[in-house]
Amino acid sequence: MLIGNVGQEPTVRYLSNGTCVASVRLATTDRAYTTRDGVQIPEHSEWHSLIFWDKQAETVEKYVHKGDKLFIEGKIQTRSYDDRQGMRRTVVEILVNNMEMLTPKATPQGAQSYQGAQGAQGYPSAQSAQGYPSSQSAQSAQGSQNSPAGMPVQPSNINPADNDAPF
Repeated sequence: MLIGNVGQEPTVRYLSNGTCVASVRLATTDRAYTTRDGVQIPEHSEWHSLIFWDKQAETVEKYVHKGDKLFIEGKIQTRSYDDRQGMRRTVVEILVNNMEMLTPKATPQGAQSYQGAQGAQGYPSAQSAQGYPSSQSAQSAQGSQNSPAGMPVQPSNINPADNDAPF
């Protein structure tokens, strides 16, 4: 699992059989901090190569742009090849199997956003594109209620003071 920012516009290509493949560079950042001893540790960014296939790649092509914040889940793949100078190179990539777009979709001022079959930020959910229910449609199936302003309404039989969660 990673949360980071897209570093450049996605690269999308279609294979001869029509399969869509998208690659994205994602930056994750460890914030600067000071240790107990007073040593200052500077901010550090790590770059990751993400690979998306099929419907997810088509979603990336349409909706993901440089600067967007993404949450991804996937598996690490390592492969090696010989470059043009004959040097052995190793590439580490993340094959993405789940993605959530965390950057809110911009809506024109005064316009209401329609989220019918879309994800929480107004984007189509990459999961719903694969046939899995998005969290919003799961809530609808469970009969969640919304106020006239579109905000979730807390059921009257739940007392927030009874919440014993440690966080």
